[in-house]
Amino acid sequence: MNWKTKIIVAVVLVAVAGTISLREMQSSCAPVPKADAHGHGHGESEQHAEEGFGTKVCEMGVLGAVQNALFSSQPKALPSSPAAGEAKHEHAEGEEPTDKSGDDGHGHAQGGGEQDSEGLIKLSAAQINEAGIEIAPVMSGNLVKEVAVPGRIAINANAQAKIVPKLPGTAARIEKQLGEQVKKGDLLAALESREMADAKAEYLASWRAEELARSIFEREERLWNQRVTAEQDYLTAKNSHQAAKIKLDLAHQRLHTIGLSDDEIKSLPKIADEGQYRFYEIRSPIDGRVTTRDIVLGQVVGTDREIFTIADLAKVWVEMAISPGDLAFAREGQDVRVVAGEQKGTGKIIALSPVIDPETRSAKAIAELDNAGNAWRLGDYVNARLMSGEQEADLIVPQAAIQTVNGNKVVFVSEGGGFRARPVTTGRSDSINVEVLSGLEFGETIATSNTFTLKAELGKSEAEHEH
Repeated sequence: MNWKTKIIVAVVLVAVAGTISLREMQSSCAPVPKADAHGHGHGESEQHAEEGFGTKVCEMGVLGAVQNALFSSQPKALPSSPAAGEAKHEHAEGEEPTDKSGDDGHGHAQGGGEQDSEGLIKLSAAQINEAGIEIAPVMSGNLVKEVAVPGRIAINANAQAKIVPKLPGTAARIEKQLGEQVKKGDLLAALESREMADAKAEYLASWRAEELARSIFEREERLWNQRVTAEQDYLTAKNSHQAAKIKLDLAHQRLHTIGLSDDEIKSLPKIADEGQYRFYEIRSPIDGRVTTRDIVLGQVVGTDREIFTIADLAKVWVEMAISPGDLAFAREGQDVRVVAGEQKGTGKIIALSPVIDPETRSAKAIAELDNAGNAWRLGDYVNARLMSGEQEADLIVPQAAIQTVNGNKVVFVSEGGGFRARPVTTGRSDSINVEVLSGLEFGETIATSNTFTLKAELGKSEAEHEH
């Protein structure tokens, strides 16, 4: 075989080898089929996934593959296991491997429940004292059966004085004003009165006549005892003294009736300025307060109307109108609860009329009420409740302890560091206490006054929690 034939055969062999190599490269470089729903490919993909020379040719080219085969001595790393690849793929999708079965969606673990401090209104002892919140244990007690009747605060008629002048005159001085406190004997006003001047002058004349008649009688009596004078002169002097004494007594009684005291009458002869005799001084007959004043300076005052009213307001009356149907629940000596706004008190019936007023169709009852602090105002209308009977209750709390929160009745139970609102079920009630049917236990300590402060604090904390 000559050299030309050899060249032709070599070219044919190279062409055949190139064709075979090209098919292998096309097969090796074919795209890998996609994984199925379970993340696994088909068997053909596993064959193409094996890294051989053809694969390197696909990745690096012919020259790169030959160079890598000749000079690379490092072993090829094993491919990752499908499980690891799947896990890596899942992490790449952004899913966290942590079990979130206990997450509440806000990054907080579930299953722990509410904190013990939630709902607790925290107040220190100083804050409780400053807010005026009083606490007391829940106890059993009695509820009072009450009958409501209208009433009005009036002056205690047994402790008042209406001042009417006993002599006419002109107002010269006024010493006391409306509402002013006075003591018995205090000067209220002074009238300039001619009748007073005449009465004092008569007394002074009678006093001097009696003094002269007594002096003559004493002298005649002494002479008669010595048998110096006649008996007739002695008897005449004695009768004259008796007549003068009677006139003095009458003048004294007149001044006393006008209003002068015994001491004032006895001091009249010692007054040097007889111009003072014309003044008629009007004084308070009792301790109390000036409730009315109807006199001004220079006014001519008669004896037909009152110019001052003095009343002792330490005790006042409650005048009540009781309907015929409620008379069976009223009796003298019975306790009466009186309420006017925030003011409350307890009185006692001292008088009960047996007659039904034809105009009002009610009977009048009067209760006496303590008013040492002057809290009750004369003329105020009040609500009075006749306490006619008592009913036992297992648990009672004051009316002020009950508040309404979100439509439910609650009380504020004292806990360490503050108070907690607790829903309760209530039953019977009177004007002071309420029966508790459920929600509280005997002896638990609760807030009994100024609980509206706690209600306000509870509302603030709920609003902050919502935000």
